[in-house]
Amino acid sequence: MSESIEKLMAAFAGESQANRRYLAFAKKAEEEGLPQVAKLFRAAAEAETVHAMNHLRIAGKVGMTVSNLDEAISGETFEYRQMYPEFLAIAQKEKNKQAEWSFNVANQVEEVHAGLYKKALETLNSKKPLPNRDYYVCKVCGNTVEGVAPEKCVVCGAPQAQFLRVT
Repeated sequence: MSESIEKLMAAFAGESQANRRYLAFAKKAEEEGLPQVAKLFRAAAEAETVHAMNHLRIAGKVGMTVSNLDEAISGETFEYRQMYPEFLAIAQKEKNKQAEWSFNVANQVEEVHAGLYKKALETLNSKKPLPNRDYYVCKVCGNTVEGVAPEKCVVCGAPQAQFLRVT
């Protein structure tokens, strides 16, 4: 990999993290009754997304959908089979219950994501049309379900009202 591609990928990581950080900051500003500051953070977050997408595209890391699904399956599988179990063990060793909870729910959801991606890839490879389904994401743990939101999240127990419909 050339140095400029390495730098594009490092910039992608930084811009992606800034986006998420600024969205978290916006949420906190809203909670504190500062809607204008929240709006500023959301605007900056959107700009960071533009930067991240440019870097990723220019680095040649956005392929055709089938290869993107393959890459997503690989990444999610690595996370739930290796990364999160290692992180979870460290949190347990340190008796950090909050980190343990965060790693545990993320681990469960990454396996769900891998399964959803595999299902989509299998459908594409079979040359069948993909069914038109909504997806719902639990705002507490990130659990992702297709079709309809459950009464209660199977990962964290959050009520149906905590699910966000993704269209």
